[in-house]
Amino acid sequence: MGYRKAEEILPIEIIELIQQYVDGETIYIPRKSSYRQAWGTGTQIKQELLKRNKQIYDEYLAGSNTAELACKYYLSEKSIQRILRIQKYS
Repeated sequence: MGYRKAEEILPIEIIELIQQYVDGETIYIPRKSSYRQAWGTGTQIKQELLKRNKQIYDEYLAGSNTAELACKYYLSEKSIQRILRIQKYS
């Protein structure tokens, strides 16, 4: 997310109105809910995580334990346990 100068996109009347509430601070204006996208929509991260989680599960079935997997994938053992539980029932 980049920053844009208010002067470049808003009329001076709106800037002055906003300044009554927030003067010289950075604020975040959220998207309209109709324009919001689900997490991971713009990237391949969801697919990459699903692939990684399946690989973790396959390695667990092949004999790796949760401590080894946590170390290998830089995750906590709790995260590995959660992934294994989800993979088992999916």
